[in-house]
Amino acid sequence: MLNSRVWIAGLALVGFSLNLFSGANVGRAAEPADDVGAMASKALNYLATQQGADGSFSPQAGPAVTALVLYAALQNGRTPEDPMIAKGMKYLDTFVQEDGGIYKEDSFHKNYETSVALMVYAAANRSGKYDATVKKAEAFVKDIQFDTGEGKSKDDIEYGGAGYGRHKRPDLSNTAFFLDALKSVGNDANDEAIQRALIFVSRCQNLESEFNNTPLASKVNDGGFFYTPIGGNNPAGETENGGLRSYGSMTYTGLKSMIYAGLDEKDPRVKAAMSWAKKNYSLEQNPGMGDAGLYYYYQAMAKALAASKTDVFVTEDGTKHEWKKEILAQLKKRQNANGSWVNSQPRWMEGDANLVTAYALLTLTYCK
Repeated sequence: MLNSRVWIAGLALVGFSLNLFSGANVGRAAEPADDVGAMASKALNYLATQQGADGSFSPQAGPAVTALVLYAALQNGRTPEDPMIAKGMKYLDTFVQEDGGIYKEDSFHKNYETSVALMVYAAANRSGKYDATVKKAEAFVKDIQFDTGEGKSKDDIEYGGAGYGRHKRPDLSNTAFFLDALKSVGNDANDEAIQRALIFVSRCQNLESEFNNTPLASKVNDGGFFYTPIGGNNPAGETENGGLRSYGSMTYTGLKSMIYAGLDEKDPRVKAAMSWAKKNYSLEQNPGMGDAGLYYYYQAMAKALAASKTDVFVTEDGTKHEWKKEILAQLKKRQNANGSWVNSQPRWMEGDANLVTAYALLTLTYCK
């Protein structure tokens, strides 16, 4: 997650069935479409009142929140011709740089901002209007991925990752945004950049295996994921032996990223991540983090389970959860009268109603 880290994303569904999650095949489980539509409509009406005269949302955070709001609106039925979208796209245009990136000048978040904006431009592209912008932005994020171009070999713990910040080290969340962006413009699991990213994603998992021989791999070994294996403090804390505790939002982010990279339920990394999720299923909190990052957690969880084509999630105790209905019920209960969502725990900018409402709208798209 993020300190100034504005989160996101949401992307193409991958087609395989994770049988360890699904149990009996009982078909789609979701709230009536009109109920989902009512929540989305209220949220979009709220966001329309929050847009600045320049087309921005929460501009103090740079272009990322604006991009997330626009992407969420496009995923919930708005078109590029909609006044809110059209104004927002003009605002994003001001951040398109000569090097192909889409970021605030002197930004420390170039990968994150460009990745989120790239998804918007891809979703809003009509008749090739943004072809050049999309092509250059894709090349930009691939170029700044940690690989041989940055002097990193496959044995380097940073290899394949994407990151941000003054310390410029890769992390799982930024790498996931990078993967989301690449998929949004048509890259599949065979893409070399996606396969490089899988190497880094595997090193963010608490699982000792042929894919992860880092010093952290065996310290917790529960199959869950943490933020980054490279320096800094782990949001969920450390174990007495120096391991990094797994937590919900990163575990679903890791699971989704592995699916996007072509892994299936037979892979030991997927099996271990599923096992952690089965032991730690919750919609009342972000497991391991409480209320912190709760709405980021909702969209990460929904995105991963939708990618796995799981309709019924069977937890370790045998309980069957129709997760789409359960997430929708949580969002319905938590939506404010004005149509927004906001987290009373403001960590990772979840005190920003524009950001959190975008997260919730993205979650809705995976629960229909």
